[in-house]
Amino acid sequence: MSSIKTGRHVPPIVGTPAADSGAVWHGHWDNETETQAFARRLAQCPAIAHATLALQGDLGAGKTTFVRHLLRALGVRGRIKSPTYAVVEPHSAIDCPLMPAGEPLSIWHFDFYRFTDPREWEDAGFRELFASPGLKLVEWPERAVGFMPPVDAELHIEPDPMQTNPEHDDARVVRATAFTPVGQRLLTALQA
Repeated sequence: MSSIKTGRHVPPIVGTPAADSGAVWHGHWDNETETQAFARRLAQCPAIAHATLALQGDLGAGKTTFVRHLLRALGVRGRIKSPTYAVVEPHSAIDCPLMPAGEPLSIWHFDFYRFTDPREWEDAGFRELFASPGLKLVEWPERAVGFMPPVDAELHIEPDPMQTNPEHDDARVVRATAFTPVGQRLLTALQA
């Protein structure tokens, strides 16, 4: 990671409490290899196994690319599809090193981009999934505001506005914000 600084996140999302001062990690991914390295670091933190992580960024920012790297690092095999049309893609990491032997890690990758009303979250029956153990990765969480439970951390990804070389268009500016003790453990893992 090219830079690590701390700051303050404003405003909180999805009814999540504001982060404490110092609960923000800033970084830069020069390329997809650094995205993958970031995902591997996060996958080594035991707190990720039962976290809810909101993924923020415009279309094409790299949210799904990050998720693919994270799921691979957690031990998910097979095809990893974007949930844009299905709204949710379930995954199971059978050999996840964070889990007891023989116990798979359940992972749900949500994409609420197509929601036109936050009540669609409730209508889809996601309350039980969010209450169950496992990792929840949520793209476009603001489209379920008022219904989705609070998140542990938010990862904001955007193309590096300072990068003008088309050969390096995969550079990203990244900000991770913790909202809960679980989120704080994830940020601590990033700073290790």
